[in-house]
Amino acid sequence: MKLKQYIGDRQFYSRVFTVMLPVLVQNVITNFVSLLDNLMVGQVGTEPMSGVAIVNQLLFVFILCVFGGLSGAGIFTAQYHGSGDEAGVRYTFRAKLWIAGGSVLLFALVFVQKGSALISLFLHEGRDALDLEATLDYGRRYLRVMLLEMVPFALTQVYASTLRETGETLLPMKAGILAVGVNLLLNYILIFGKLGAPALGVTGAAAATVCARCVECAIVAVWSHTHPARCGYLRGVWRSWRIPRGLLRSIGVLGTPLLLNEVLWSAGMTTLNQCYSLRGLEVVSAQNISSTVSNLFFCAFLSMGTTVSILIGQLLGAGETERAVDEDRKLIAFSVVLCALVGVVMALAAPFVPRLYNTTALVKSLATRFLLVSSAMMPFSAFTNTCYFTLRSGGKVLITFLFDSAFVWCVCIPLAFCLTRLTALPIVPVFLAVQSTEVIKCVSGYFLVKSRRWVNNLVADKPEA
Repeated sequence: MKLKQYIGDRQFYSRVFTVMLPVLVQNVITNFVSLLDNLMVGQVGTEPMSGVAIVNQLLFVFILCVFGGLSGAGIFTAQYHGSGDEAGVRYTFRAKLWIAGGSVLLFALVFVQKGSALISLFLHEGRDALDLEATLDYGRRYLRVMLLEMVPFALTQVYASTLRETGETLLPMKAGILAVGVNLLLNYILIFGKLGAPALGVTGAAAATVCARCVECAIVAVWSHTHPARCGYLRGVWRSWRIPRGLLRSIGVLGTPLLLNEVLWSAGMTTLNQCYSLRGLEVVSAQNISSTVSNLFFCAFLSMGTTVSILIGQLLGAGETERAVDEDRKLIAFSVVLCALVGVVMALAAPFVPRLYNTTALVKSLATRFLLVSSAMMPFSAFTNTCYFTLRSGGKVLITFLFDSAFVWCVCIPLAFCLTRLTALPIVPVFLAVQSTEVIKCVSGYFLVKSRRWVNNLVADKPEA
């Protein structure tokens, strides 16, 4: 193929940046503040940092469950918006409310009943003399407060995802920026006891997060309902919980595999970290530092995934299939090049950021090496991520399930399980081996996208009244 088939014109990149930049800015700011938050907790000590890190691993499963549950309805939201059907968008919004509410209820029950047992799965002796009981106590205290953030978080995602899928990407970004500012300020006050407040440590960090989530939720909800010209689909949305049976069935067919995929994938990532934790609690701390820093750089390909989902979904909904194929190819190429450059910056930063933490030399050294491995895999992750969202935008949810979570459970986890339990390999070679499996996904992703099975208009018929 000619090189120009992978490069768009000025108008193409203008549309890409219009969608991508607000999402990227919001994600970067959110993850940068998470990094600062992590650094603040890290100043209290290694055990508090480890306790918080373990709980955040568990909450990660809940967060991805919400994202995955809303994604099925979101496919229809983007395509209904592309076809100019406000009623369809209104119905998908209601479906999201049901999904978000069910996710909150399920995970709240699990965390209340089994929180301590789940935290204990990650506590293992290592080379550093770290206090496992203290780590468990810090984790329990943090989790008790963080349960309160689940409702505002889920409701925010219902509104924010719908706004993005209908072209309103700036408002969620602004709300996110303000929320992380509130989080950062309250972290400083509540963790360290500034301005007359008591020093609450990990409990203060959790309380700050809950307040920030409430602020963000209030902003997106109030703005959406006070701008009817831009959010006409919200007219009467709370007057009824009714959703057309045919649409509900379609969302269930597409959304259930997506929900299961996100839950299984996030649970798989948590299971991988539990396998790594067998090498000692210092590995948990190093993984916490590495993942927090990595997430800041991963915003590049994650924002491109959202961009692919929105732009390609709208084109498919409008019936412009050939244009969707052409622009998808260019989006994937742009994402890989962008993330290769970001990976270089990440590698350059890897030796320096862990030094900012108040932790042991071993934890800092491990974190640096984890970051170097992750930076090398950035272009591969970018390719598989955009392939995933391409397949998802056309409703190929079974394929995405096999491509994503099934791969983690059938390839990555057995490999990590065997290497950590049946060999004496140090943790860094184990981590490198598991991360290198991303290359296999690149090959399968290429052929799946090239097959064009994802080129589908899912909203050719309007929902039944």
